[in-house]
Amino acid sequence: MRSYTKSGVVDEIRQAGGAVFAITSEPQALAVEAEEDWEFGFTAVGDPHQEIRETCHARGWLDVYNNPDYGHLRHRPWARHPKGYYQPAVIALQREGRILYRWRCIPNRKNMSGAGARPEARYTWANIRNQLPETGDAPHDDKPLLGAKDLSWFRFLIILIAHGWFIRPRALPLARPGDPERVSPRKMMPRVYLFILAWLIALALLPLHWVGIGFVSWLAILTPGLIEIHRQFQNETTN
Repeated sequence: MRSYTKSGVVDEIRQAGGAVFAITSEPQALAVEAEEDWEFGFTAVGDPHQEIRETCHARGWLDVYNNPDYGHLRHRPWARHPKGYYQPAVIALQREGRILYRWRCIPNRKNMSGAGARPEARYTWANIRNQLPETGDAPHDDKPLLGAKDLSWFRFLIILIAHGWFIRPRALPLARPGDPERVSPRKMMPRVYLFILAWLIALALLPLHWVGIGFVSWLAILTPGLIEIHRQFQNETTN
């Protein structure tokens, strides 16, 4: 979201007579907290009961995916998602209700179940401007220019496993203001390299069957957490 401000897109939209809002499935207090902490430069609106999402669906504007199971966020006790959490989406509307742009994330293994990249800000604004002189609603953008490259599902899982110290996969939290340290995927990779090194040392120093028994035992310990993560993260295949 900060890319909209940093790229100047928010100012250009306002100069054109428009307004930009961020909508979250958390309560308004947390929406304001995110707005202030992230400094993305426009108003954040809390929609914990998903009334805005349901209105968009009822009017045929955009059917935003949501995930009712947010158990992987249980280590964020301050988070509140009474009806689950939104998946990413972008919609631009004229005052009359005509759709100028719409995109929704279809959460699956290719985009880290929705945790991946979003359409690039300038690309989105260009699509909105191109639609202004047209009539009718803009179609769904199924192949947007994304602002970043998504991690593969395998690498994403490795990072979650490392965050759980290789015992139980653990989702990366969003830190609140004042938290001593923000956890990023990049910080997990040294753990992965040390874990691999430990297994290589074990192979070099210990009998092979001991290492094999240890590896199978580790997989047995890890598997319940992997099953839980695959259940909690969405993998939608329909468009």
